[in-house]
Amino acid sequence: MRIATWNVNSITARLPRLLAWLESTGTDVLCLQETKTTAEGFPADALRELGYESAINASGRWNGVALISKAGLENVAMGLPGGPDYGGVQEPRAISADCGPLRLWSVYVPNGREVAHEHYAYKLRWLEALHKAVANDAVEQRPFAVLGDFNIAPTDEDVWDPAFFEGSTHVTPAERAALGALQEAGLSDVKPRPLKYEHPYTYWDYRQLCFPKNRGMRIDLVYGNTPFTAAVKDSYVDREERKGKGASDHAPVVVDLDL
Repeated sequence: MRIATWNVNSITARLPRLLAWLESTGTDVLCLQETKTTAEGFPADALRELGYESAINASGRWNGVALISKAGLENVAMGLPGGPDYGGVQEPRAISADCGPLRLWSVYVPNGREVAHEHYAYKLRWLEALHKAVANDAVEQRPFAVLGDFNIAPTDEDVWDPAFFEGSTHVTPAERAALGALQEAGLSDVKPRPLKYEHPYTYWDYRQLCFPKNRGMRIDLVYGNTPFTAAVKDSYVDREERKGKGASDHAPVVVDLDL
């Protein structure tokens, strides 16, 4: 069984590439982030033609998450239970469902912007709510994973230059402690292998030739419980999908499972 996570940075802009990628890779379940569309504008019909069911939590031009699956979609839950509001609303940043033998979450963790910004405090509250929300599933015997754009690099090895990010969000001790809390709850980082270079980065800024220079970050993550990680046969970053015209600034992270 092949599952993946991908911040597509607008599913409308990325749809031709997304459909071609799904056909070429044979992915069974894909977690999407930053769909930047309404639920009504989501291309469910185009995905259905390829055999995928869709579940979408989206409300407009910002944020938005989805699960698309050939393995079934049942017990869909929208949003983050107990999650904090921002600007008076709970943003569409989480969705979960049963996909065949798996229980999966697709999450788009708030960026945080700057350490002194209220969005950073919101990010930490959001991560605390995520920890509480997944705690029960983490210890179940059913394979379970949280996949998505976490906007956190787990270690200094997961950024191209730690000194460049010093004092910035994505690398602060508090953010990394939130990932540690997920591990304490029973989830492990399924670290992908790189297909090129030493480190498996998943995001490269569009600016300043970051991708050709490999100035990247590993912020798209997969956290699975013990039954999930025991089934992992392979995991990799599909760096090729970051190349060329019309690419997202993130690459898909693919996980192959023996299920």
